[in-house]
Amino acid sequence: MKFLDQAKVYIRSGDGGAGAVSFRREKFIEFGGPDGGDGGRGGDVWLEAVDGLNTLIDYRYQQHFRAKTGVHGMGRNMTGAKGADATLKVPAGTQVYEDDNETLICDLTDVGQRYRLAVGGNGGFGNQRFKTSINQAPRRANPGHPGEEKTIWLRLKLIADAGLVGLPNAGKSTFLAAVTAAKPKIADYPFTTLHPGLGVARIDGREFVIADIPGLIEGAHEGVGIGDRFLGHVERTRVLLHLVSAREENPGKAYKTVRAELAAYEHGLAEKPEIVALSQVDTLDAAEAKKKAASLKRAAGRAPLLLSAVTGEGVEGVLRALSAEVVSARDALPEVVSGEARWQK
Repeated sequence: MKFLDQAKVYIRSGDGGAGAVSFRREKFIEFGGPDGGDGGRGGDVWLEAVDGLNTLIDYRYQQHFRAKTGVHGMGRNMTGAKGADATLKVPAGTQVYEDDNETLICDLTDVGQRYRLAVGGNGGFGNQRFKTSINQAPRRANPGHPGEEKTIWLRLKLIADAGLVGLPNAGKSTFLAAVTAAKPKIADYPFTTLHPGLGVARIDGREFVIADIPGLIEGAHEGVGIGDRFLGHVERTRVLLHLVSAREENPGKAYKTVRAELAAYEHGLAEKPEIVALSQVDTLDAAEAKKKAASLKRAAGRAPLLLSAVTGEGVEGVLRALSAEVVSARDALPEVVSGEARWQK
């Protein structure tokens, strides 16, 4: 399945059904009077977070969604049925923006959350609503109210506990493949990873989700390489694992390059808890690895963990450090309950 994390969609809720003009014509009833029913309300457009999805690829092939019009009113005071709703099914972690792609409408973070994007129009009144003491036989009815229409942007930000960041070929995909069941593409050239990947890691009886994103290079925030848009997929993480390759000539400089891109991206990434690890240490002898670790320590202000996803060296220690940060962040997370009318749990 192809990965798509942004889509532009047109939505329109249903128009309300028209009211009916009708009169009772029954035997033995001398003055029948009006009996035109009201029109039904138009269908709503809902957004729903569902399980089993991790991409917006469906919205590449269908971009228009319309709810049904309410059924018109009928005689014998019969009110028209409500129009059928239209529901857009998206992965958890999907945000909805206005047409300007900047104004946030809603953010669905949990499976089962629903949000009404467009409200259907009210049905029109039938002529029985207009009967008065001086107008016993009204011959007018209201048309239904039009529905709402708008263009919106859907933007997916993956839900993960820990995120992997670093330069291209820092060993992020290799680490993800070593500690989870994920099977990312791994090769010895820059930007092997073009799409974010997810995997579930387990350590000491605990599970947490790790997100792998394409590598960052200097100037990514200005569009160099493949840019920094994929950083949105680690915005929701509780901790970042910053991998610096032991094959870098200057690990300290490599670390600072990525940190500068995180700061330029903003959205709080530079303030997230960070675990620093020197990866691919199996490619060096002990003396050279110690020298590279010292360079990274000077730049990061802390001693890095030593890691080799290929041999397994240091992997458990890194996972335990990540797990501790994730558990700490989960315990500190407050419960948020939304009371807005458009939300439905």
